[in-house]
Amino acid sequence: MVNYIPHSLINDFVTHLQSQGKSEFTVVAYKKDLEQFVGFLTTKEKTDIREVKKEDIDGFIEKLIADGYTKKSASRKLNSIRTFFRYLKNLLVIDQNPSLDVTHPKYTSTAPRILSKLEYHALRDFAKEDPRTYALVEILLQTGIKIGELANIHSEDLKDSMLSVRPYGKNPAREVPLNKSIKKAVADYTKIRGTNATDGHLFITRSGKPILIRNIRQIINRCFREVEIKSATVNDLRNTFIAQQLLNGTSLEYIAKIVGHKRLSSTERFLNLVKQEVVRKEKLGEL
Repeated sequence: MVNYIPHSLINDFVTHLQSQGKSEFTVVAYKKDLEQFVGFLTTKEKTDIREVKKEDIDGFIEKLIADGYTKKSASRKLNSIRTFFRYLKNLLVIDQNPSLDVTHPKYTSTAPRILSKLEYHALRDFAKEDPRTYALVEILLQTGIKIGELANIHSEDLKDSMLSVRPYGKNPAREVPLNKSIKKAVADYTKIRGTNATDGHLFITRSGKPILIRNIRQIINRCFREVEIKSATVNDLRNTFIAQQLLNGTSLEYIAKIVGHKRLSSTERFLNLVKQEVVRKEKLGEL
């Protein structure tokens, strides 16, 4: 007998995703989105998934935006709901997919934040006061990897002038070149790192445990505050790397490979935004 209780079906859906080889990052994201949706349905006293209508999904999206979620985030959650209902329709749990009639919230992509020359140098100069911080900053600024990929670097991943980036979320494993500045920063950090690491992670805490993503974010945000870099996030170091590659005339194919974009179109769309911002900053003399 089929159980039409949403929470039970979500668990079945998660198992289905795992059987398809989806990454842990993807599975967790789907589960959180759907649990949030089911929580909303509970407030509407709907406990049977077959009772869900287009209006219920519309109401959920509207509430997300009213609660402060960006339209982009709301749109992503709608994609999760659509995938879930498509799964249910394939199982014949439902006859029609009500989410297909729900319109995605319209949003425009804003130009990415790119550090100016002054900000770039100020950040690096301040980070030099601490070897671990400087190594973190140098890798982010000069490889374009994501913060999660940075946290997951193991000592064995650095060989000669190359970093083997491990899979993270939708980003694939890949080889990223290391320049002299990065190698020196890592070498200086390694000297004071100690040997009390509990596993093979490169970046660790004082107790020897792997440094967490939130720890790295706190470190970088402190640097931003100290040198008065406004409205910046850790991901903007990745944006800055891509902008610099673009300015240097690097090919789209190479940039896509380095930053881990599976599709060149993703890089092209991103680089078009970067190019607009670069042009604007050049006119203002900020680059």
